[in-house]
Amino acid sequence: MADGRVGHSSDVHDRKALPRTIAIDGPAGAGKSTIADALAQRLGYLYFDTGVLYRAVTLAALRRGLAPGDHPSLAALVEQLHIDVLPPTLQDGRGLTVILDDEDVTWAIRTPEVDHNVSAVSAQPAVRQALLQRQRAVAARGGIIMAGRDIGTVVLPDADLKLYLEATPEERAQRRAVEEQSRGLERPFPEVLAEIERRDDIDSHRALSPLRPAADAIIVDTEGLDIDAVLATIDALLGQRA
Repeated sequence: MADGRVGHSSDVHDRKALPRTIAIDGPAGAGKSTIADALAQRLGYLYFDTGVLYRAVTLAALRRGLAPGDHPSLAALVEQLHIDVLPPTLQDGRGLTVILDDEDVTWAIRTPEVDHNVSAVSAQPAVRQALLQRQRAVAARGGIIMAGRDIGTVVLPDADLKLYLEATPEERAQRRAVEEQSRGLERPFPEVLAEIERRDDIDSHRALSPLRPAADAIIVDTEGLDIDAVLATIDALLGQRA
């Protein structure tokens, strides 16, 4: 997804007509984080990528030598961790700052090792249940855009607006490869694509909260579109609500 920005436009729509909560779901690499961040800036909303919570738990588990399938240990671990999500504290390309037990792990949770294990960790019912109330507590304040894989179906089933972003695995893998290269990570494209497809399979077939669009979600195909084009599509949807 090309890096384009539309200027802040909190006055484009009547703020009274804007949704209090916006849920953005979709598979890995569909552009959820990028679009949610840009849209939050436009509307003056808080952007909350719930995926960083699962990534932080995964990082903590890996550091402790816990296996992604070790249900009892993961359940105990997630209850012990202090995870906080803040606005960006550094101008290094981050959309937010993630704190794990007083450590800034914003980029540490984006490594290929975490990528490879996060779907297995997030599939654990105890982990999802432990993080569910934390996510809802943040959303209760309103003026929030929450991105993830089960926001519209489980976390915020009553969200005022639900969007589901999608693109082909090849397109999403290309975006992921470009993102990793910008951070100095080099992996063969087939490896990145295989990882995307593996995560799709795990996320869509897990027993608890599988990846799927909510029944009332609006599908937004981001294939070949830059940020401006996707934002224009969403802007039109917001205009229809006014």
